[in-house]
Amino acid sequence: MNTFGVNLLLAVSWCAFFGSFSALMLGSGFLLGYGVLWLLQPLTGMRSRYFGRVYYSVKLAIMFHYELVVSSLQVIWDIVTPAYSARPALIEVPLDVKSDTGILLVTNLISLTPGTLSIDVSEDRKTLIVHAMFAEDPEAVCRSLKQGMEKWVIDAVEGPA
Repeated sequence: MNTFGVNLLLAVSWCAFFGSFSALMLGSGFLLGYGVLWLLQPLTGMRSRYFGRVYYSVKLAIMFHYELVVSSLQVIWDIVTPAYSARPALIEVPLDVKSDTGILLVTNLISLTPGTLSIDVSEDRKTLIVHAMFAEDPEAVCRSLKQGMEKWVIDAVEGPA
């Protein structure tokens, strides 16, 4: 059984022990099971990428929500102020992410962020075309997407470099 399965089994056992199968109880059992499995790694000889993937997945969720709030505020500010500061542009972003899941996640997260929209992925899957609302410096937007969203997805899906 893989590490995730063992963690899930520990979470369900935790709920059964207390006789309550609520989301809060299942979540706390999952966190407790994660901690126990992490502490038991040296004793079991079980070195798993699971622990790093969970860390990077949580980091991706937190950083995406941060980007979501910041870009929402930027778009709102542009709407409510009389000055029009948007400089839209189409930007070609070279992709380092290789898996289909990673490409799908990058394009969807970019499209979910206000002010940016994924338009297309090239046939060789090496370039992503993005429409950016605030692209005064297209290279800075490209660098920001690569060092932010794409790097977080690569860490969470494919494992850190």
